[in-house]
Amino acid sequence: MSQPATGNFDGGPVVPTTPLVTFLERVQEIALATFGKKDFDPKLYVDLSLKSGLSTTVTAFHKLPRNASESVSAPDFKEFLHEYFDGAGDDLVYAEPPDFVPEPDGFLPKVKNPQVRAWALEVHALWKNLSRRVSGSVLDRLEFHTLLLLPGPIVIPSSRFREVYYWDSYWVISQPPILSAMVYDIYNRTGDFDFVKKALPALLKEHQFWNSRIHKVNVQDDQGGNHTLSRYYAMWNKPRPESSTIVYSSFHQNYLSMRNTSDFTTLAITSILPIDLNIFILKMELDIASMAQIVGDNRTAESFLKTAQARKQAINSVFWNEEKGQWLDYWISNGTSSQECRRWKASNQNNNAFASNFVPIWIDLFNSDTCIVEKVRKGFQSSGLLGAAGIATSLTRSGEQCNYVAYKETGAMHEKYDVEKCRDIGGGGEYIPQTGFSWSNGAVLAFLEEFGWPEDLKIGCNWVMHCGDEL
Repeated sequence: MSQPATGNFDGGPVVPTTPLVTFLERVQEIALATFGKKDFDPKLYVDLSLKSGLSTTVTAFHKLPRNASESVSAPDFKEFLHEYFDGAGDDLVYAEPPDFVPEPDGFLPKVKNPQVRAWALEVHALWKNLSRRVSGSVLDRLEFHTLLLLPGPIVIPSSRFREVYYWDSYWVISQPPILSAMVYDIYNRTGDFDFVKKALPALLKEHQFWNSRIHKVNVQDDQGGNHTLSRYYAMWNKPRPESSTIVYSSFHQNYLSMRNTSDFTTLAITSILPIDLNIFILKMELDIASMAQIVGDNRTAESFLKTAQARKQAINSVFWNEEKGQWLDYWISNGTSSQECRRWKASNQNNNAFASNFVPIWIDLFNSDTCIVEKVRKGFQSSGLLGAAGIATSLTRSGEQCNYVAYKETGAMHEKYDVEKCRDIGGGGEYIPQTGFSWSNGAVLAFLEEFGWPEDLKIGCNWVMHCGDEL
């Protein structure tokens, strides 16, 4: 994909510049017409790599006999795929993690229950299975692959996720933009001054991106105060290549957020100011201030402390809902300029309950305020998000979102879990839920690292149900 010039994040829409991606989307469309929707995974076809040059492959593709509906016979299409493509994921090969040990020194010291500790070690062992590196053959023919060349080994999520994306590369600590949190955590563990000095320019660039013109939204609160907050805004106005056939057939608009949670055609991410995004950026600003001070850049440190304080005030003014004890996403009109100051309206707060409404408690600026913490605790208890087997993402019964019981019964860590019923695995979405699974593995190990597990506390569905009732 083409990219805007350095520092210019509003330079117009991103357009595809790789003919291979465009061609593979066409292959994906024919595959859907040929094989039908059952067990169809569009991502498979954009992960394929060429055996021959693109022009040769395209010529063979156009020569395939088609019927009136543009589909190709299944045998002909399978033969074409076999002759002209290597398998999806073949451009990555297994890489033995050089520093892996079955039980690291100081592993989960707070986990005292032998049963839970044994399970944690099994989850830890999965990192070996998920380690990959780019195959040497990719270097010789980069134009034959859609995979971006990565210089070192990686950990993949698993199953259909055969590579890493921007957000996946931080799976150990959740979603972006939290690169700064990762850098700061590494510094706190290692004290590596040079690492911070090297990373700081990249963090400043990422902050600049999230505060560029198209991402900034100005809101005037009911007291007349002006605030600047951030939103998601992609310059790409088409579905992701790996999902284009599904998106075009199901949705017809931006599908990342919606006003009517039962109607996917109402999705409109650019019309929302998300509380979680702004908390991530606030954390970024605090991290940059701290790290700038570490390297002796006091001017940058002071500037970012002021910026962080202003964003905190904006978050409380625009998102906080006293009655609910939650911070709520805020709807904005998409028909106005990004520079226009919008007047705050209580009716524009999204009153739906989401787990993300409680993200501010993640950072010290909020969790150090005992009064706020108590209000938020009560707000969470009455939100309806607490299920028998975990915390729901939302109250929408999408079927898309206990690890222990499901692992013991299936022998795998899963991407999605049903928090309403212990041991049930989640479903729904645009693809079959995956096993593996890096995000779940990292979350479980982080939970056990933080909270531990007493020796006399059992684990299983009965324990989960009991804790759910207590909370």
